[in-house]
Amino acid sequence: AKDIQVLEGLEAVRRRPGMYIGGTDIKALHHLVYEVVDNAIDEALAEACDRIEIVIHPDSSVSCTDNGRGIPVGPHPTQKKSALEVVMTTLHAGGKFGGGGYKVSGGLHGVGVSAVNALSEWCEVEVKRDGQVHFQRYERGYPKAPVRATGKIKDGTTGTRVSFKFDKKIFKEDIDFRFDTLSQRFREMAFVTRGVSIFFLDERSNREMTFYFEGGITS
Repeated sequence: AKDIQVLEGLEAVRRRPGMYIGGTDIKALHHLVYEVVDNAIDEALAEACDRIEIVIHPDSSVSCTDNGRGIPVGPHPTQKKSALEVVMTTLHAGGKFGGGGYKVSGGLHGVGVSAVNALSEWCEVEVKRDGQVHFQRYERGYPKAPVRATGKIKDGTTGTRVSFKFDKKIFKEDIDFRFDTLSQRFREMAFVTRGVSIFFLDERSNREMTFYFEGGITS
């Protein structure tokens, strides 16, 4: 019995990344981006978002910004902390299990963004909703402070911005994001999600592309 281990929280993801994103190679690295973008696509499928921006920064950190409704930030009824922190730090927490969150969705349900957080050296999330900007930073999956309001929104905009830098202690050496691999995936996402504009910028090489298909697959 003493040999049976129980890993708490996101430690399981760091110990066995292959179970969650398929490994620690270049394909798994790109999977991190797909999981974050899939959440924005879900907002688009729910007709709550029509623009998604993905930027690879010079240090190979990535940010994904959408103009959806914003991840809920209010207190979670059973977890006694912000729903945003629950989504970012708890496996199997998400809006895709019951009937009320999403009718259609992609990605690793309730695992995706928390797994990305666990496998990142640092991750930051900024949510615009309820008239305020809310922010939290994590390092290797652990929050550095509670969710806090950092400012007011005057123009009524909403949305979510997730930024992360993959953890080089987890992924194989000398791998990095490939513009062509990601842009092909974003093109496919735009195909099957009509009416959403996906803007992709790679600041390392100053390459950028925008994908938009008015009628989805038919166009």
